Amino acid sequence: MATTDPHAILLCAGLGSRLLPLTADRPKCLIEVGGRTILEHQLAALRDAGVARATIVGGYRFDRLAAFLGERWPDPAERPALVFNPFYAISSSIGSVWAARHLLDDAFCLLNGDTVYDPALVADGLARAGEGVGLFVEPVVTAEPDDMLARVDGGRVVAVGKGLPSSLARHRSLGFVTAGKGSGYAAALAQVIAGVDGAQAFHHAVVDRIAHEGRVAAIAFAGGSWTEIDRPEDIARWGGAEPPRTMSASAAR
Repeated sequence: MATTDPHAILLCAGLGSRLLPLTADRPKCLIEVGGRTILEHQLAALRDAGVARATIVGGYRFDRLAAFLGERWPDPAERPALVFNPFYAISSSIGSVWAARHLLDDAFCLLNGDTVYDPALVADGLARAGEGVGLFVEPVVTAEPDDMLARVDGGRVVAVGKGLPSSLARHRSLGFVTAGKGSGYAAALAQVIAGVDGAQAFHHAVVDRIAHEGRVAAIAFAGGSWTEIDRPEDIARWGGAEPPRTMSASAAR
C-alpha cells in the first residue's frame, strides 16, 4: 500500500439476522467458513498483505466477540483492539465507523465484517492503493438486488449507492475502503452523519460524498474471489459446494 502502516478497521457490530439461527448466540464475524471464522480469514489476509494493526468494532453479542479475541490471542500485545458501538441496533454501518473515528486521520483500510476475501485479492488491492481514498470494485454484468453499486469513470469512482441505475453503475463495491493520512475521510464522515437520517446511512455514503468531489480511486478487479456471508448458502459457496463469487475476465470492461 502506498500509505504507511495502515490501520485496519473491521465493522463487525451488526445483528446478522439473515444468518439466523447461526447468529443467535454470536456475531456474524464469528461464523465459521471453510474451517475458521470470517474474522480469522480477514485478519490473516490483512496480515499477509503487511497490515499489522487492526481494530474490530463490535456491537451485537459483544461479550462473545471479546471472549473469542481473548482466547484466540492470549497475549494482549498480539490481540486486535476492540471498540464497542453502543448504537449498533439503531444505526446503520456508519455508526460503527463513527465509533472508530479516532483512527481516521491516519492511514487506514476499512472492511465490512461479513466478507471473506482471497488473501491475494487483499494484497493486490492494497499494493495499488494510493494516498487518497480508494474503493475495491469489480465489473458487474447483472446486479444483484442488494449490491452496493459504483459508477466508475476514468479510473475514478464518481458515485456509490444501492439505488444507482445499473445502466450507469457498472461496478459493485467489495466492501473494502482504503485511505491515506489526511485523506479527508473523517471530515466527510462528520458531514454525512450530521445530515438528516445520517445515522441510518451505509458507510458507503461517506465514500459517495468524497466521490462526488472526484477524489475516490477505483481499485478494480477483473478476477479474484470474495464472498459476502449474508445467508447460509453463502457459507456453502465458499466451502466448495459452488464457486465463490468471482468476476470472469470476459465480464470486465
